[in-house]
Amino acid sequence: MLQLDAVQINFDSKGLAILNIALAIVMFGVALGITIDDFKALLKKPRLLILGVGSQFVVLPFITYLIVVIAEPRPSIALGMMMVAACPGGNISNFMTHLAKGNTALSVSLTAFATFLAVIMTPFNFQFYSNLYEPTSEIMKTVELNSWELVKIVTLILGIPLLLGMLFRNKYQDLAKKLSRILKPFSIVVFIVIVVIAFSNNLEIFNNYIHHVLSLGVVHNAIALLVGFALAKVFKLSFKDSKTLAIETGIQNSGLGLLLIFTFFSGLGGMAIMAAFWGIWHIVSGLLLAGYWSNKRAI
Repeated sequence: MLQLDAVQINFDSKGLAILNIALAIVMFGVALGITIDDFKALLKKPRLLILGVGSQFVVLPFITYLIVVIAEPRPSIALGMMMVAACPGGNISNFMTHLAKGNTALSVSLTAFATFLAVIMTPFNFQFYSNLYEPTSEIMKTVELNSWELVKIVTLILGIPLLLGMLFRNKYQDLAKKLSRILKPFSIVVFIVIVVIAFSNNLEIFNNYIHHVLSLGVVHNAIALLVGFALAKVFKLSFKDSKTLAIETGIQNSGLGLLLIFTFFSGLGGMAIMAAFWGIWHIVSGLLLAGYWSNKRAI
């Protein structure tokens, strides 16, 4: 019998503290490239705002639920998929949108908007869908998941650093631009380091169970990218904006997902391995897709 639902990835308190700080620094770095004008510009285009936010927080979690119902993965893997889908767009989406010759300004604005909304929507979507699906709801009954504690952690890791970064950018514009250029590549390095730290003492577990999430993780990520692009096309957005919406939907903040998994689920095997694999794979798929799109004309 597969024991993945009972396996736990060991991650000590020191490692968890490092993860918290690293993610906060990354989000602060993202915020250094965001201004109030970005928000104003997006508010002037409510259709883009609704589609961008809706794709991430409404369509993707629902599609993920359908995938889980159809594929029937192990409950802990299903929880990992739901956690990733509940997270806001990843902070490397701006870099990939720029590489893909998408609408970088829109990407930055959506990242900021989604991050603020994640304080409420990430806890809500994760708890709603994980309790809606019976196999995952059984695991949820065994976990003391305090809703307010979940909101508090997301606020501390995403909301506050984002707000502080924007305030810093407003007061020290030139310095903020220099720091932003340094911290942007830092976000990719941070996630890779986090995964290495988390699994360095758990290589046997990772090697034994990674094959259970490989195909499902690749398909889930591909569908997420396709959902964003298809939604944009249905509403007749430009090719530039369609690429942006696809990347914002398919590049998720799995670092946040891992943090929540280690904090509330003690590194539950299927959840942690799925979130870690997604985080590595979406960098690969995102770069490949961005490279392809960078040389492709509008369709």
